[in-house]
Amino acid sequence: MTSTSYASDQEVSLVQEKLKQLRHHLQQVLFGKEELIDLVIAGLLARGHLLLEGLPGLGKTELVKGVSKALSLETKRIQFTPDLLPGDITGNPVLQEVDGNREFVFQKGPLFSNIVLADEINRASPKTQSALLEAMQERQVTVIGESHTLPHPFFVLATQNPIELEGTYPLPEAQLDRFLFKLHLKKNTAGVLEKIVLNRELGTEPEVPTVMSAEELLDLTNLVRRIYLPEVVANFIARLVDATHQDVKGLPSGAIQFGASPRAALAMASAAKATAVLQNRSNTSFEDVRSIAAAVLRHRIILSYEAKMDQFTVEQVIDSLLEQTPNQDLASPQSLKA
Repeated sequence: MTSTSYASDQEVSLVQEKLKQLRHHLQQVLFGKEELIDLVIAGLLARGHLLLEGLPGLGKTELVKGVSKALSLETKRIQFTPDLLPGDITGNPVLQEVDGNREFVFQKGPLFSNIVLADEINRASPKTQSALLEAMQERQVTVIGESHTLPHPFFVLATQNPIELEGTYPLPEAQLDRFLFKLHLKKNTAGVLEKIVLNRELGTEPEVPTVMSAEELLDLTNLVRRIYLPEVVANFIARLVDATHQDVKGLPSGAIQFGASPRAALAMASAAKATAVLQNRSNTSFEDVRSIAAAVLRHRIILSYEAKMDQFTVEQVIDSLLEQTPNQDLASPQSLKA
């Protein structure tokens, strides 16, 4: 990318009002979750798929519905259940009569939408979960040897219950890697619960006006791709991801069984650019990377059995990695401040 193609400060400033409105309306859907909502917006601007995990009733589904309304995108909901089959989501050929001849005609499934709300994704069998892999990576589905292109833009916003709950199946690692972020919804404080009680009625959904069109969203995602990423920040991302394959100081040797993939580094760069836009800047910083690192890494790091037995968590490992990875490579004399 040449310097002339980078986004300017003025271009970034022009989109701030739309982003402010989007933030505001989503904050009226999910009270007290400002940081989470910023991560959701950053994930969409980075063209990523999002996995939201939390106990039932915390507002995961309502947040996704709010996003679809605010962005005026076609949205379809798939309620994942143990008996759901791959063809139920991708679509199937159906025998029909066409011009006097009987032939198979492909009938599109619910994956053919701008936003797919994959509700309780980990209640479906691994076979059905895996049917999403091609759609999430290639933006297409292949049925009986024939490929079908999905709409553009295409986002999978999936919700899942903690895997400790009965009737859940852990997602395959290859599918988890396709999600840009994994976000946790934690329980609400008493103050937030009071606000919910005063502003919500059981069985009613919050009103969310349209903030931007699909075309405006695509323009925003194109702007994010043109945000400047300094070499020192790219080097920081590379060292941080590489550190997930090394022993971590303060943890037992071999605590990380499997580290993050190169896709994690690309995800981190895209998400950092989106965060810079949300902060009204045309270049990424070390802090942009640090603010999204946990959301990018928490589902891509697999701890060893020994580390789990010693009560270590992925969150603790990520905190240690961020603490032990300096912004600049101190061994490089060319280190510059971003």
